[in-house]
Amino acid sequence: MTAVAQDARSQARNRELALERLRERLARALAVPKTRRPTKATRASRERRLEAKRHLAQRKRERRRPDAD
Repeated sequence: MTAVAQDARSQARNRELALERLRERLARALAVPKTRRPTKATRASRERRLEAKRHLAQRKRERRRPDAD
């Protein structure tokens, strides 16, 4: 990994900035992400999803050509 800094006028300050950036990148790389715990969908969210599906199915049924009775 490399870190480059050309922000300051002095070489010493640029070196400090580059080392700080390198430390930050290493800290981000070493951070362990939190594990995701699977959760169950709520009853209300399942009902909303099914109601939306019924609504779309009804809309499609209404678009069909009428039966030849």
